[in-house]
Amino acid sequence: MDINKNAQGSVLNIALSGRLDTMTSPELEAELKQSLGGVTELVFDFSGLEYLSSAGLRILLSAQKQMNKQGKMVIHNVNEIIMEVFEVTGFVDILTIE
Repeated sequence: MDINKNAQGSVLNIALSGRLDTMTSPELEAELKQSLGGVTELVFDFSGLEYLSSAGLRILLSAQKQMNKQGKMVIHNVNEIIMEVFEVTGFVDILTIE
């Protein structure tokens, strides 16, 4: 998985590509822990994300809980496969997906 991070003031944009799974989720978790201080808007770009496992869902849920306290989180460019994972797991009701 590749993580492309771009901070603009209090907005943090993160573009993910590849697979967000058991092997790669610790990398995203560490990146978020390091980067979320002072962020009021977290924007994910999933246009390059090919696969999302339960480990990845756990990281997204944790990020959503953190951002509920300090601002908002939005996910853009979700493909059909990832959207199906969100729908089956009920995450469409938890996350803001545009």
